[in-house]
Amino acid sequence: MHGEYKVPGGKLVVVDFDVEGGAIRNARVAGDFFLEPDEALDDINAAIEGLPAASDAKQIAAAITKGLRADAVMLGFSAEAVAVAVRRALTDATTWADYEWEIVHDPAVPPRLHLALDEVLATRVGEGRRKPTLRFWEWEESAVVIGSFQSVKNEVDPDGAARYGFDVVRRISGGGAMMMEKGNVVTYSLYVPAELVQGMSFADSYAFLDDWVLQGLRSLGIEATYQPLNDIASPAGKIGGAAQKRLGSGGVLHHVTMAYDLDNAKMLEVLRIGREKISDKGIASAAKRVDPLRSQTGLPRAEVIERLKDTFTNLYGATPGSVTPDELAEAEALVASKFATEEWLQRVP
Repeated sequence: MHGEYKVPGGKLVVVDFDVEGGAIRNARVAGDFFLEPDEALDDINAAIEGLPAASDAKQIAAAITKGLRADAVMLGFSAEAVAVAVRRALTDATTWADYEWEIVHDPAVPPRLHLALDEVLATRVGEGRRKPTLRFWEWEESAVVIGSFQSVKNEVDPDGAARYGFDVVRRISGGGAMMMEKGNVVTYSLYVPAELVQGMSFADSYAFLDDWVLQGLRSLGIEATYQPLNDIASPAGKIGGAAQKRLGSGGVLHHVTMAYDLDNAKMLEVLRIGREKISDKGIASAAKRVDPLRSQTGLPRAEVIERLKDTFTNLYGATPGSVTPDELAEAEALVASKFATEEWLQRVP
């Protein structure tokens, strides 16, 4: 068995072992991490040796932590990272390099069609009918996109949304409401096979799938970091947030919206900021929680997107592509049957 796990913001962990009689044997951990003293590597291998192959990541990490000598120092990785690598080996996980990637950056479509495309393209990737894909969204209309489990009346002020021309739509992934003002957000979706995140918890997969964009933002001079569970942030504040949905087809949808520019006063009129979010900070602080890309880079939105596309291409060898006519037709039909219906929008009133 062979497993690899690149720690987001850290180092690569590689593990090789055999499975004999339902147990892990001949475990060998390697990687470009730092570990002191050298003998601690023997501790890690010994801790894995003999564990049941059915052990979950928590059990593996606990065994490693217990087996490490007291003065061991792990830099760029952790017991949890080794555990993820082990689980990925046991579940036949894949890596970014195992796929041919495509980048789609088509002209703007209505918000509901963006959401339908997310479902269609993620489903097709899971079924093997499309290459794993990174798709950047373009906007000609503004919308509030609420999470799959949010209440419309609790999240959106209808008067404020109408006053500023924001449609209200519901996506298939969980998470919070996002104010998508045309020209002022950078939104992308990743459609990946489930095997790419096999062996990872949901929390681990968020960090794993966001790591490339952190590298792209850092190339722009932004000290970008991942903040569990699903935020991308800098020392100046939150930049954006991610949401994820795993589909029955075997596809995973992971999409991110980052603020390029933001009218804080407008946000507070369009969105209802929950009391729990601002109880210890006040309305003014709630508005300052987001720090847009424009103020941090001074670059046009289009140039920010191009730099991110370059980062992804350089890392994974992606090629340009587009949504096919039949994919678009399927998404348009899904808008009519699902995303444009009141039943879907008001599924949580």
